[in-house]
Amino acid sequence: MPSKEDLFIDINAFDYPLLESQIAQFALEPRDSSKLLIYKVNDQSIKKDVFKNLTENVPTNASFYFNNAKVIPARIFLTTITGAKIEVFLLKPFDKDYQQAMSAQHYIIWECMIGNKKKWKNDELLTLNLNGNLVNFELVNDTIVEIKWTFDLPFVSLLTEIGKIPLPPYIKRLSNEHDETRYQTVYSKIEGSVAAPTAGLHFTEAVLESIIKRTQGKRELTLHVGAGTFLPVKVQNVIEHTMHEEHFSVEISTIKQLLNDEYVIAVGTTSVRVLESLYWCGVNVINKTANPFCIDQFAAFNEGVKVLPDYKKVLSSLVQFLESEKKEQLIGITSIMIFPGYDFKIVRGLVTNFHQPKSTLILLISAFVNQNWKGIYQYALENQFRFLSYGDSSILLR
Repeated sequence: MPSKEDLFIDINAFDYPLLESQIAQFALEPRDSSKLLIYKVNDQSIKKDVFKNLTENVPTNASFYFNNAKVIPARIFLTTITGAKIEVFLLKPFDKDYQQAMSAQHYIIWECMIGNKKKWKNDELLTLNLNGNLVNFELVNDTIVEIKWTFDLPFVSLLTEIGKIPLPPYIKRLSNEHDETRYQTVYSKIEGSVAAPTAGLHFTEAVLESIIKRTQGKRELTLHVGAGTFLPVKVQNVIEHTMHEEHFSVEISTIKQLLNDEYVIAVGTTSVRVLESLYWCGVNVINKTANPFCIDQFAAFNEGVKVLPDYKKVLSSLVQFLESEKKEQLIGITSIMIFPGYDFKIVRGLVTNFHQPKSTLILLISAFVNQNWKGIYQYALENQFRFLSYGDSSILLR
């Protein structure tokens, strides 16, 4: 495996022509009526179907892994004393984990993106009136906002009252009431994401039932999707791009199931990032690395990473470590960057939408399909597939 110093990957090789008319602005109803592209890596075969027939196109020994993260209403609109409009976009809790942040009472600090910040004076307190009760917002610095409220309401409930669902920037409209449910997966549970794991938006209860009946079943994990998922790659050499951090968690019981699964299908690139990060957590445990559950973007390409045991041995070591630490859940942070040259350790199938040109997600797809992403995307374009978050779906099988 080459080291990152020896790599040059030109982002311009991951461009393609995407018209605005091909970007879905609204989701189809019902959820499972979207188109489904089926691609097999081994023989490069490609065909299309409808998403409701997903399980008819996968091996019967497959196990599906879902990201159960739930999108929070992360956009908050405020007005200064002079009438200027300010947008506070919540990114991640500043000094708490997600569970603590969501249950916080009266006081919380968040890292944010702030729209029109130059109009918000450093010493100016901005307020929202919620049924006669005030919610106060104060700048700590350019990216940190302190939020206070005196009435008894957990932060997650407060957000549902004062926030708006953050649709992706390429959806050129404001969110509406329909998006509050449609921009969530039917299995979403754990609040904290500021973007949906959109591959999961196609699943209905009927499709989930067919997974249980026709395959080895479904598992859940959590990765809080950050706004960094939309960041473009602005450097020519992909290796110079700084990958964003995302927080994830996996129950030890799920890792034990993973040890016995024969054909792992990840629902979405977020699930891929968690599953592959689990492998590197195990490698770190074996190597007695400090902070073993903090995975950097070049985990697979760092110096000294050469011959590694198979993933079941790695995961067994990870389970033993968690049990010795009396932990029922692995909580970690990953910046893993998957691009051509990456050797997938765990994931063999991937359910995913169609992604933006010159994005880190296209890089991941290219790595997964042995760099034949252009053929797949050309097929999708020629067959009028709808692109991006509210668009159509694909399943890629290795």
